[in-house]
Amino acid sequence: MNAENHSSDFESRCRAAGIHTVEVAAPDTLGHLRGKRVPIDRFFATTVEDGVNIADAMFIFDMQNDLVDDPYINMGSGFLDCTLIPDVSTGRILTHRPGYAIVLADAFAPHGEPHPHSPRGILAKQIERCRELDLDPVVATELEFYLCTPDWEPVQHHIQYSSLTDGLDIETCLLDMRTALLGAGLEVESSNAEYGAGQFEINIGHADAMTAADNTVLFKSIVKQVAVQHGLRATFMPKPFAEQSGSGMHVHTSLKSDGANAFADSDGAPNELMGHWIAGLLEHACSIGLLASPTANGVKRVQPYSFCPTHVHWGLDNRTVLVRCIMEAGSRANRVEFRSAGADANPYLIVGSILAAGADGVERSLELPAMSVGDMYTEPGECAPLPNTLPDAIDQFESGVLAAQLGEKFAVSYVALARHDYALGTEHAPDPEDVNDWERIRYAEHS
Repeated sequence: MNAENHSSDFESRCRAAGIHTVEVAAPDTLGHLRGKRVPIDRFFATTVEDGVNIADAMFIFDMQNDLVDDPYINMGSGFLDCTLIPDVSTGRILTHRPGYAIVLADAFAPHGEPHPHSPRGILAKQIERCRELDLDPVVATELEFYLCTPDWEPVQHHIQYSSLTDGLDIETCLLDMRTALLGAGLEVESSNAEYGAGQFEINIGHADAMTAADNTVLFKSIVKQVAVQHGLRATFMPKPFAEQSGSGMHVHTSLKSDGANAFADSDGAPNELMGHWIAGLLEHACSIGLLASPTANGVKRVQPYSFCPTHVHWGLDNRTVLVRCIMEAGSRANRVEFRSAGADANPYLIVGSILAAGADGVERSLELPAMSVGDMYTEPGECAPLPNTLPDAIDQFESGVLAAQLGEKFAVSYVALARHDYALGTEHAPDPEDVNDWERIRYAEHS
């Protein structure tokens, strides 16, 4: 379907649903959706082609919207406008907010070139890199979150993993979340209570890489909005409570070749392509650490026996490894799960970095190291440790080749944002074993 047909189809759906406002949205560097609300008539008359302008300061905001010192976006440059051009194929009706629709947008710099700091643009480049290898990446994300009171107390103080008896009062809210996600066009597979008091997971279906990232950022926004509608709060903060489980984002990838899963003939061991893909993820895993845990709070999740990996290794159905591989002979569901990212990771950047790493493994025919078996917390062997401090993550990112592959200007600005966050964390939350009120105030609302 071409752009004109997408626009006509989206307009028909909006008119039929009684939409009065279209939100034109783009993710900032930390994955928060920003943009403009446009009356429906103006959207389809002009905005659908001309877009809307927004200050490029959105790409150097920290969690609380403070402006970070940046060599490219600053007072000297004038905080220029960038233009958000709607990708109308992404248009969704927001059934939990009658009268509203949303469309994801691509960000363009003043002279019409893709904005180098745009997370959506960064992912688009890595998708194209895979397609140049005649491979189409398929992605699914799994996210955990905590449901809390407005004072950021968990709605439960006990753990009942996947109970179907416990917490029926909370199920009312979770039902509305599932319904809202379905209304926005996401495929909802299931939901369950997780291994933390007040922690939950709602699983959504796989899609092409860009759609999966779009779905993930919408998922987080919708879950948070529905929680507020119930007088509650949802947070994707990776470690909101020191004594409780952290919240992660597991990213599943597979590759299509000629329309079929190219990993399908892997049976107990990866085929050649899958082996190169996994090897690329392992090669760049430490560089990905900063994108997986971009804040001073995120690295506190990287702990033994937390179901968050602590070292660089791979295995089969083993939740103590970094890269968990699902493979059965002839299965269309064969895939690779990358388990290190926190729930606050920007989905465009973490998916983009995984595609970049995997593609590098394929391009260079990287050799897969030996598979890990058993408890890899107790016996990681010679496997390299993942970064568990923000300075280490920054150093690993800057010293690796992944930063340049994602874009030099983006990488410099991303590191500046991380250094800023580390300085604040050192001042206000110096204990690596504790999570204090300053952290919850800073991160819980907007993660």
